[in-house]
Amino acid sequence: MAIDPGLGLIGGGNMGRAIMTGVIRKGLMSPENIGVYDVDTDRLNALANELGIRPERSASELILGSRMVLMAIKPNVLQNVLGVLQDELENKAVVSIVAGFSKRNLQALVPASCRLLRVMPNMPAMVGQGMTVFEADHSLNAEELKAARAIFESVGLVETMPSSLMDAVTGVSGSGPAYAFMFIEAMADAAVLNGLPRDKAYRFAAMTVLGSAAAVLETGVHPAELKDRVCSPGGTTIEAVYALECGGMRAAVIDAVNAAVEKSGELRKKS
Repeated sequence: MAIDPGLGLIGGGNMGRAIMTGVIRKGLMSPENIGVYDVDTDRLNALANELGIRPERSASELILGSRMVLMAIKPNVLQNVLGVLQDELENKAVVSIVAGFSKRNLQALVPASCRLLRVMPNMPAMVGQGMTVFEADHSLNAEELKAARAIFESVGLVETMPSSLMDAVTGVSGSGPAYAFMFIEAMADAAVLNGLPRDKAYRFAAMTVLGSAAAVLETGVHPAELKDRVCSPGGTTIEAVYALECGGMRAAVIDAVNAAVEKSGELRKKS
């Protein structure tokens, strides 16, 4: 679907750049209809040269020229940025990817007429393989929500979850790429230990994780069943699975996700 002109991004960092790239690549909006403001003028000019987007001189000008505003800035500056933009944000649709700020947190920082959606993308969006979760408690109208979904589907999959589960989302998909990278690194280290060249080890490990994830998503088969299909009686894989169980892999991963969930809740309460 094509999106009506008027998307504005405050923040042109990695995630903002990924979203703009996805929108342009999918033909949802022409670059000149995407406005961007960033305090780093070198970054802003680089984005304009690379993607053809419209650089804006101030956040105020950006908002006034946009129908939907995407907040893609650091949590520690969000309050200060929104605090000086109250008039401009009247009756605007605002989509926030700022970590730690629920819709309730955001409502306290914007005019009552502002329509809000909290979104949690993850790092693989930068290569078009992201997992984005919308907070179900939002106030966008149907047209705006449809546009927001199209924007984030340009960089991966989109799901909607209730506010009460957004901390759990943080623990799994928000922080999850770090766990996957550590697993890939560990497999590659083991391969190097057994003689494989480092570059090949990373390639083999990464593609194995990518393909395994695709098998889960595309077949719908339970991961335990897929694991069983790889484990031949008395074979190499079941021996490796036994070693992982002895090392407490499942418990370690569960503990890691729980730690991220708890920290997310702490940060949200402080915001």
